[in-house]
Order: sequence, then structure tokens, then C-alpha cells
Amino acid sequence: MISVEEALGKILSYVDVLEAEDELILSSLGRVLAEDIYSDIDIPPLDNSAMDGYAVRAESTKGASSSSPRILLIIGEVAAGYIASEEVTPGTTIRIMTGAPVPKGADAVVQFEDTDEEKRKAAKKPLSEISILRQAAKGLNIRQAGEDISRGSLVLKAGTVLRPQEIGVLASLGRDVVPVIRRPVVAVLATGDELVDIKEQLPPGKIYNSNTYSLAAQVSRYGGVPKILGIARDSIKALEDKIKQAHDADMLITSAGVSVGEYDVVKDVLARLGEVTFWTVRMKPGKPLAFGVLNLGKKKIPHLGLPGNPVSSMIAFEQFARPAILKMLGKKEFAKPTIKARSEDRIANRDGRRVFARVRVTKRDGQYFARLVGPQGSGILTSMAQANGLMIVPEDKAAIEAGAEVQVQMLDWNEEM
Repeated sequence: MISVEEALGKILSYVDVLEAEDELILSSLGRVLAEDIYSDIDIPPLDNSAMDGYAVRAESTKGASSSSPRILLIIGEVAAGYIASEEVTPGTTIRIMTGAPVPKGADAVVQFEDTDEEKRKAAKKPLSEISILRQAAKGLNIRQAGEDISRGSLVLKAGTVLRPQEIGVLASLGRDVVPVIRRPVVAVLATGDELVDIKEQLPPGKIYNSNTYSLAAQVSRYGGVPKILGIARDSIKALEDKIKQAHDADMLITSAGVSVGEYDVVKDVLARLGEVTFWTVRMKPGKPLAFGVLNLGKKKIPHLGLPGNPVSSMIAFEQFARPAILKMLGKKEFAKPTIKARSEDRIANRDGRRVFARVRVTKRDGQYFARLVGPQGSGILTSMAQANGLMIVPEDKAAIEAGAEVQVQMLDWNEEM
């Protein structure tokens, strides 16, 4: 048996960042930028007003106050998206809206609140002139051209994970398509004579194939594209035929068939179609775990053989398949959010493996607490549905006592919890 870290290191050494593709910006959310993005425009493109008010020459407001206003002649009005045809000269002003380009001749904007506009409107006086009630410095309430982004500047670096704010920046540059690392296609295959597809009637002695759907959902959650291959029966030929359907995938994930039973044939097929790197990991649940590379035509495809028990399968996916998918996507951070919490239960570790216990984490008085969700059998899939974290019991600890501080990998992370 090898450690979790050693197993992960071997898996990651076999996968690489995938190539780039052009994608519509709204479809690129959460994706990794494949190239540096430079701007070919200034943003904003022109000096513009940061306020609704009056565009003035600062010198025309010298000494202005509420007790000694400066009266300026209004020669026009300009809204966002339009260019004023008039020029502001000494003693004149143009009424201006937020975002409108600053008219020629103006070097400051006095906001409405620093004028007597409301009084004039209340008195039903025509707005042919306006009283300025404060002195304006040059540049007051003006956003400079290129203040946000200047023409020719590096705006977003390759490797950036695109969030809504980066999508907005791309849109501000007029980019509707962006080069991103493509999503890996991950083939998902369940094995076992006992499995029945969820669309079929359930005969005696059979179980529904839940692993395919939980694993495919995990693939999608972390950015991959699941390719469902269905169910392979417990024979070498049946398994080989199904595995060969993964020839165009970037990774193959199988569930079951990696233990030591007579019908556990995945390792045998791996050896026939490629190579086996390892097949047991010092963890619980998830000890039987095969990894290798398949030679399917001209392509080498990494293969991760997960245990058949549904909890073991999902937890092993989180530890190994998830980081591999993230690496192929071009991401740099593979670790799940991990917190410190107080265990509310005693958890024994009897065989020197790293235990991932399903827990529910809550926060009380600023402290995190973790409680077992119930029985920890690897076939109790509902325990995963009830859990929002995995409490880690290290290999060298015989037990975690109630009240002890523990590390918890969060399956779901809400920073406000």
C-alpha cells in the first residue's frame, strides 16, 4: 500500500494541462485563460463625468460659495453616449450626466448638489443660467481616459481563472470569445454483473447503477465533461470492449473490479491494455484503487479504477480524480478547503490507514464543530448526502477523541457558515 500523497503524486504526473480552445465569454466562467489578454482600447475611451452636474472651467468657479455663488450661463446639455457640440468657455457651463464625455474646454464637474438647480426648478425658473456654490479644482469629478485600462496594457494574464468580474472586464474590451483551456472528457464506466441501469426494472438480486451517476456528477461539478459508457459485465472481453469506447477521452474512470475477488477483473484488463502503476492506497474508505495508463490506439489514456462501494468511490474521486481534472483544466490549486473543527464524536482507527469520516460541520460562537452523520459503512450512500465534510483521522492516530481538534475537508464550502 502507498500513501494518499504518493498515490496523488503518481496520478498527477501522468496528466497534463490540455490545449486551448476559443469559447464564448459566458461559457468560459470558471475556465482558465489560455493566453495573455491585452487591450486595444482605452477604458474609459474619453474623459467622462463621474457625477450628474455641470461641466465647468475650474477658473470660472474661483471663490464660489453658498454665500458668494458664481453664476454661469448654461449653453447646452450632454448625456452618456453623446458628444457635446458646444465648447465650455469662461463664464459658461454645460449640464452633464454621469458617464458623458467631458465637453471641450471643461476641466471640472460640479455636482447638482453644489448648485442652486433645485431652487430654480422649485421656483419654476428657466435653466438658462446656474449658480455654482463651491469652488472646483481642476479634475473634480472627472474620470480620465484610460483610467481603468490603457491601450496596449496587459489586462488579464494566462492562467487566470475567469470569474464574473473577469467576464465583465472581457466584455468591456469588446471580447465575445476568449481562449481558454478546454474541458477534459472523462469516460465513466461501471462494472459488475449485479448492476442494472436506472431506466430498467430491478430484478431480484440486482442493484441500480448509482456509481455512474454520482461520478458523472462529480466530473461535471469540477469542470470535466462526463462520457457515460454504461455497464461492463464481469468478464475480460466485456470490459475490454467497453474500455475501448474511451479511446477519445482524456481520462477513464471505472468503479468496482479492483479488489481481490475472483470477478474483480479491472486490474487484469489494465495489464492487458496498458500498465498498472499501483492498486492499493493507505486510506479508508477507498483502499482498493487501481491506477495505470491504457494504450488505446495512438493515445495513452490515464485510467483510475475506483472501488465499487459507492461511498468509497466518491471519496476516492475527491482525493484523486478531482485534482487530476483540475490539473487538466490548467488550475493550480488542487486542495479542497480544509478547516479546523472540534470533533463531537470519538472515531477509532484500527488498521493504520487514513480515515475520511463523513461529518456534518456547523459553526457555533465562532467555532466549527464536526459530528458524524451516522454509520460509516462504505455502502451507506445516504451518509454522503447528509455530510458536508470529511473528517481526517491520520494514519498514525489510533483514535480521535471527542472534543479534539481535527482537520475537516469540506465537501461543500460556504464562507459565511
